Amino acid sequence: QVQLVESGGGLVQPGGSLRLSCAASGFTFSNYAMRWYRQAPGKERELVAAITRAGGTTNYADSVKGRFTISRDNAKNTVYLQMNSLKPEDTAVYYCYVLTFSDGRTYSYWGQGTQVTVSS
Repeated sequence: QVQLVESGGGLVQPGGSLRLSCAASGFTFSNYAMRWYRQAPGKERELVAAITRAGGTTNYADSVKGRFTISRDNAKNTVYLQMNSLKPEDTAVYYCYVLTFSDGRTYSYWGQGTQVTVSS
């Protein structure tokens, strides 16, 4: 079955960096775009970044443009989120997401999430 397993979260000081990873299995990773979302306490889940199948096109939320970089390694079935110049408002649980297609249907899959806390 489809599995998305995030890692790399933690506690970091403002201005610091973290690199999140999402290891995917159970589907043909290179066939699908991938996304990172985040959800802060008391707020709705929001899209942070997205990347196309081959990695040629990326998109970012305005709040993270210029600071975060999404990338993927199709040989390793892994998508990454490099986060630089972190701010306290980046504190959230970060989720990996994929929308797959099969037999005319769409299927949504989420990882379990990884906590990122930005605090001094």
